[in-house]
Amino acid sequence: MTNVTSFDPRVPSIARVYDFLLRGKDNFAADRVVAQKLLAVYPPIIETVPESRRFVERAVTWVAGQGITQFIDLGAGLPTAPNTHVTAQAASPAAAAAYVDNDPVVLSRLTALLAHHSDRVAVIAGDLHDRDAVLGATGLRAVIDLSKPVCVVMGMILHFDTAHAAAGLVKRYMSAAVPGSCLIATIASGKGSLAGRFYQTYNASGFATMYNHSSADFASFFGDLEIIPPGLGDARQIHPGWGELATAAKRPDRILAGIARVP
Repeated sequence: MTNVTSFDPRVPSIARVYDFLLRGKDNFAADRVVAQKLLAVYPPIIETVPESRRFVERAVTWVAGQGITQFIDLGAGLPTAPNTHVTAQAASPAAAAAYVDNDPVVLSRLTALLAHHSDRVAVIAGDLHDRDAVLGATGLRAVIDLSKPVCVVMGMILHFDTAHAAAGLVKRYMSAAVPGSCLIATIASGKGSLAGRFYQTYNASGFATMYNHSSADFASFFGDLEIIPPGLGDARQIHPGWGELATAAKRPDRILAGIARVP
């Protein structure tokens, strides 16, 4: 499976700008220029972005605790600590994970990181929008059995599609998952002039388009899936299995998050 983007360090990438905002080191000057522009128009983003990773860690732990031991991390991005397979295996040692991305730097770093890892982890090079190619990839099939429940992780990727396209992407993947399978999803969302300037600055950089989806848009992505309590909302407030939302201070930007199950 191919569809890997070409590598030019002079051109920013979604994964590497995100890596900088996570205080990572796998980024280049072009990525840092974009990230610094984003920080200039909205400094709190450096605190907001990591909330997605913290939510995904909680969500993966919860899903693994429910007995699901297979994870497909779409648009996985550059390695962060802990990675999806590390979190899953901490809760369920038999857990397996497949990472999917088309950024050559991401693929190189993931492959190097996992070179001496168990045979329960795979790195798949390809475009996450090509569902059939992703799910049919030999590497993925070596560690993931789609006849059994699986958890699809879509962390911070759905805001790079229109609302209609994002909902369609979720539906395509989850329609291939058996009942009991789960979806973990997060997106960035904001309100007001500050958020407006952030999205304008990001999109003016020319390497990707980020859409500012509303809470209603985000809810629509889940379609007919069963939402896991306490529901969808600010990532800071969602703790899977809790009966109600945790408290969190209001602010103009947030990471929207949620978990759902295939009925």
